[in-house]
Amino acid sequence: MSEKIVVIGSNSFSGSHFVSHCLTQGLNVLGISRSAQPVRSFLPYQWDSQTNRERFEFAQLDLNHATDAILEKIKSFQPEYVVNFAAQGMVAESWLYPEQWYQTNLLGNVKFHDQLRRCEFLKKYVHVSTPEVYGTCSGLISEDAPFNPSTPYAASRAACELHLRTFLKNYQFPVVFTRAANVYGPGQQLYRIIPRTILAVLLGKKLQLHGGGHSVRSFIHIGDVADGTLRVARSAPAGEAYHFSTPLNISIRQLVEQICATMGAQFSEAVDIVNERPGKDAAYLLDSAKARNTLGWSDQISLETGIAQTISWVKENLEELKGQPIEYIHKP
Repeated sequence: MSEKIVVIGSNSFSGSHFVSHCLTQGLNVLGISRSAQPVRSFLPYQWDSQTNRERFEFAQLDLNHATDAILEKIKSFQPEYVVNFAAQGMVAESWLYPEQWYQTNLLGNVKFHDQLRRCEFLKKYVHVSTPEVYGTCSGLISEDAPFNPSTPYAASRAACELHLRTFLKNYQFPVVFTRAANVYGPGQQLYRIIPRTILAVLLGKKLQLHGGGHSVRSFIHIGDVADGTLRVARSAPAGEAYHFSTPLNISIRQLVEQICATMGAQFSEAVDIVNERPGKDAAYLLDSAKARNTLGWSDQISLETGIAQTISWVKENLEELKGQPIEYIHKP
C-alpha cells in the first residue's frame, strides 16, 4: 500500500509543488485548501501525468470555518502524515488586518490541532513555519535561535509554534517544524519578486523596488524545499525543527539585476526605487547544516537554473498569466 499524506494549503505555491513531489514519489495525496483550484499555470501537479493525478484528491475546505469537515476527511483518508502550509502569509498587509492573521495563523490552527492530536493513526505532523519568527538577525542562525518577531505576521507564526510545543510536551503530539529561506520557482504567485520582475520586463512595465532592494535573502528553489519537507515527514523525530536554505546570500537588488541581465534588460530602465515597507527585516540567513547532516538533504537547483526555469514558465504561460492579478488580493 502506498503511503498517504494530507496537504493543507494544497493550492498555495509551496503546497502545490509539494503535492506534485509527493505524487512523483508514489504517495496518495489528499489536498485541502480554502480556495477553489486556480488556473493550470499555478498547479504543478497538473503538469504531471494522468497516473499521478489519479492518486490525488482535492477538497475545498476552510481551516477557519470547516474544522470538523476537514477532520472527517482526514479520518476517512487515514494518512500517515499531515503537512500544513496554510497561513495568511503577507508581511506588509498583516499590519492592516492583524486580527485576521492571528485568526488564521494561530486560532484556526489551534482548533485544528486540538482535534488532529486525537488521530492515533498519525505518524507525523509537519508544521511549515517561517524564518520571519526570528526577526532581523546577524550571521547564520540555527534552529534554536530565539524568536524575535517584528510584524503581526511573524508574531502570529511564532505564537503557533509555541502552542504546538505545549501539545508536544503534554500530549506527545508528533509535530515537527520547517522554516525555509525565500522560495521561488515556476508557478509562483505573480506578486512575488521573481515572477513580478520577469513580467515587468516582458510587458515593459516598471518594477517598484522597496528601499532600494538592500535587504539580503537566500533564495531556494521550491523543488529543493519539497524534497526536504517530505524527508522531514518521513524521518524527523517529533519536536525537531529544520531549516532549508542555500549557501548563496543575495540582496533583492542584486537578484533583480541578475534577472534583468538574463533577460537582456537594463536595470535602470526596469526599476523605480520606492520607500521601504514597515517591519521589513534586513536579513535572516539560515544555517541548514542540520537538514544536510541528519536528513541527507541538499539543495540541487542553482539560482541561475531556477531563474531560467521561471522565465521559461512565464513565457510559456504568458497569455494566461496576463489575465491573472499581479497584485496581492487579500482574502479575509
